[in-house]
Amino acid sequence: MASAAKRVAATTAAKNFGTLVDRVRDEGATFLIERHGHVVAQIGPVSLVPRATLRSVANYLKRAPRIDPGALRFIEEGMAVANRPAVPVNPWQR
Repeated sequence: MASAAKRVAATTAAKNFGTLVDRVRDEGATFLIERHGHVVAQIGPVSLVPRATLRSVANYLKRAPRIDPGALRFIEEGMAVANRPAVPVNPWQR
């Protein structure tokens, strides 16, 4: 995780916005945007969405309760209906 937030001038942030967003995504960095020496905005990671790794997903799937076979069959049938093509495979077929 990132340490303290870094202060960035608004002009610099505007010129390098893509780079700032990349650093937020990749490093979890937080930036305080300043205008005329006063902090006016913050760019940082969203705390509502926890980051998951493949290992954490695999561990979750190992612990998750198993789906009842009847419920699984119901879901598969619904997916098959939803995935039917809207147009017949053969346009001349009625």
